[in-house]
Amino acid sequence: MTVKIRFFARFRELLGTDIMTDVASGTMFTSLIATIARKNPAGYAAIFDEKGAFYEFVILMKNGKRVELEDAATTPVADGDEIAVFPPVAGG
Repeated sequence: MTVKIRFFARFRELLGTDIMTDVASGTMFTSLIATIARKNPAGYAAIFDEKGAFYEFVILMKNGKRVELEDAATTPVADGDEIAVFPPVAGG
């Protein structure tokens, strides 16, 4: 299965964007993001806390729909999914 991961703003600076990756069937959202983020320790530290949980300010989306942080560990990814990871959004 192939999925696309897009990091935005500060996360993009640390990890890149439009990352196409092959994943095994049954891969969960959190596991996928953690695997990609571990390629840059600063990127991982920006998204995950010391226990390996998403920081509460991280915004996750799958195919344009919000994924709640508490559901990410049990949300599987599927072939062709587009995953987006955003830092906090500010402005007005």
